[in-house]
Amino acid sequence: MQNLMVITALGADRPGIVHELASAITETGSNIEDSRMIVLGGEFAILLMVSGRWNELAKLESSLPNCTKRLGLEVHIKRTEPGAKKEQLLPYTVEVVALDHPGIVAELANFFASREINIRELNTSSYAAAHTGTPMFSVHLAIDVPAGIHIATLREEFMGFCDQLNLDSMMEPAK
Repeated sequence: MQNLMVITALGADRPGIVHELASAITETGSNIEDSRMIVLGGEFAILLMVSGRWNELAKLESSLPNCTKRLGLEVHIKRTEPGAKKEQLLPYTVEVVALDHPGIVAELANFFASREINIRELNTSSYAAAHTGTPMFSVHLAIDVPAGIHIATLREEFMGFCDQLNLDSMMEPAK
């Protein structure tokens, strides 16, 4: 059985954080399986899933606090297991662009949650529209649609939902 650990960390952004953290993980014999890292404001946010033998992860758990303290990171470590295989799921990608206003993410999340559709990944960004400078908001979602849901009906409901909220959107099978 594969041993897994999720690590989240947050601290002031500066060059070298990724190198030092990745080196500390590698030195224990552990391996980064999946990761997300991003600068948010002046902070650097890190989300990692690390694998290794139980003793390698134990070594990482004991050495990581000193490393992250030196890097000025707040860290949270949690052991986990591989995700359970659920019913047949169809991976879809959803893209939404709109004038920026509060509540877009909450409305989208409610639409999918009310249909028992899991959001596997969600990324957002705000930006100024070219030429006009109008505040815009972009959302990218990776969702898992249960195989029993009629896709044409879902797509029609989603497009109607987006039209009501004045959101430009696209839903298509993940590639």
